[in-house]
Amino acid sequence: MRKTLSLGLLAAASLCSTLAQAYDLPGLNLGSTSFYDGAPAPDGPGWYLSEYLLYGKTSRFNDQDGRKLPLPKQELTTFAPVTQLIYVGQPLANGAMPGFTAILPWLAHADVDDGLGGQALSAREGVGDLTLGAFLQLPTSLRPDGGPRLAQRVEVDILAPTGRYDRERAINPGSNFWSFNPYYAATYWLTPQWSVSGRFYYLWNGKNDQPLRSFGDVSDTQAGQALHANLTTQYALNDRLSFGLNGYWLRQITDTQVDGHDVSGRREKVWAWGPGFTYAFSKQNLITFNSYFEQDAENRTEGRKFVINFLHKL
Repeated sequence: MRKTLSLGLLAAASLCSTLAQAYDLPGLNLGSTSFYDGAPAPDGPGWYLSEYLLYGKTSRFNDQDGRKLPLPKQELTTFAPVTQLIYVGQPLANGAMPGFTAILPWLAHADVDDGLGGQALSAREGVGDLTLGAFLQLPTSLRPDGGPRLAQRVEVDILAPTGRYDRERAINPGSNFWSFNPYYAATYWLTPQWSVSGRFYYLWNGKNDQPLRSFGDVSDTQAGQALHANLTTQYALNDRLSFGLNGYWLRQITDTQVDGHDVSGRREKVWAWGPGFTYAFSKQNLITFNSYFEQDAENRTEGRKFVINFLHKL
């Protein structure tokens, strides 16, 4: 693969993609980052601005068995711009590059049609939860011909409950609790043109001391722990254009707690796949498009998602 493209067609940090909170888990990076996910920033150390535009169309609200909830209609349309600021520091003695990121989502539009005039699934728009992260971009290992073989990054993210939240609304841009969401990302080149990428998260959530009214008369709730991942395979047609398949996977691994007691039957899971592409106008300006079609959701929504990302070096 030609070196210009191989050394970085993706932002170097995480994204909290505030698809509105209709179940227990907070908004997460489900497919917002994709191609060349483990690669370093495309133009080396410095400041980067990344803008994501997320459009979602939900057609199902599923229960614990993957069946539709008994609502006359089940339609939720969301549009969420997400702004990410990234700083990549100068290389350390071993070649690793430290950095930090700040991410602020905004649920600009949430249109609910539940067939009941929004009585069951009322939504609130507004600013979402702020994500703050610190990362270390590890040195890229090279092939004998000098091209990249393996690029890796580790990052620790904290989600702060800064977003708008209303316990009377079923769908909110904010979660009203802290979350810890570290990840490991890697890109491996199978050939100079063909590579695979993955980003693997662990999620821990704090307590919500103002739980949604749907929980009844309780003092606090705590969403369960979860694992989630973004997975892609990409092929470079030339120095600028790559296309491929992308997907994501989510599984909640512990029960949600209500007043300190486990509540069974609320664990969330979903997976999705779809095509996408990324195009580099230059090392300073890139665009990525991803589409996803969700499958086998339990205790969460199921539908379609489209993501456009613009990356610019300041």
